Amino acid sequence: TGIHHHECIAIPDEFSEQERQSGDWWKQLVAAGIASAVARTFTAPFDRLKVMMQVHSLKTRRMRLMSVFEQMVNEGGIFSLWRGNGTNIIKIAPETALKIGAYEQKWLSFDGSNTGIFERFIAGSLAGATAQTCIYPMEVIKTRLAVANTGEYSGIVDCGMKLLKQEGIRALFKGYVPNLLGIVPYAGIDLAVYEFLKNHWLKHYAEDSVNPGVIILLACSTLSHTCGQLVSFPLYLIRTRMQADGDLLKEGSLIRRMISKEGKRGFYRGITPNIIKLLPAVGIGCIAYEKTKPILGLT
Repeated sequence: TGIHHHECIAIPDEFSEQERQSGDWWKQLVAAGIASAVARTFTAPFDRLKVMMQVHSLKTRRMRLMSVFEQMVNEGGIFSLWRGNGTNIIKIAPETALKIGAYEQKWLSFDGSNTGIFERFIAGSLAGATAQTCIYPMEVIKTRLAVANTGEYSGIVDCGMKLLKQEGIRALFKGYVPNLLGIVPYAGIDLAVYEFLKNHWLKHYAEDSVNPGVIILLACSTLSHTCGQLVSFPLYLIRTRMQADGDLLKEGSLIRRMISKEGKRGFYRGITPNIIKLLPAVGIGCIAYEKTKPILGLT
């Protein structure tokens, strides 16, 4: 069993009967969760760079990678680069459990037989949508913490309480619709490209082994994630701006304002740090996963 995962949705291979009976399935989830936490922590500065460029480029069109980096360090010190990462780590456990739990339940699968790529895509998309719906307020809090100035919030709880008090319960679901819409193209393209590249390698280059190996899978994952990002990024940018905005701005109004002030390129603000972080994120995640497995008694 493997877990092909990225920022927004996990599409796992089904756990075997042996894994269910031995209890290895939960160890795999723990290993994947730890790997995800390590990868997110290492690449958190790029994630905050992305959010800052997405949100503030509407007000300042010419935002450059290094200028935003310097601005963040000058404003809050080197540790401010990890602002919002705590929320990102905390939501891993419920997010992963909800995704895998929903995916494994038969109400998200077609029958008891092994599912194909289309069925996995549908089940994975529904599982991702279920998880996102349940933990979405934490996504909003993460974005607010990432764009906040030093001292604006004392922590996750303080941020959530201030949001509720000042903007109401609806503030915790800002950007929910574009976020949900972004799951399907991301999941579909990511999975399709990943499976195509992996199977292409197996067909043309594999000799004795049916396992492509870590390097090949790393390359397949990075390329598939990149393709998914390119298609779904505008939806996630709209989501992030709605999350960060104190006003309850509608999607249509925001899109019109972006087109008039930034043009079509505005829909890809912040994609550079997002692409840069993909390779190290996938690589660090793979290494952390492999190092964690023996500790948990997995082979």
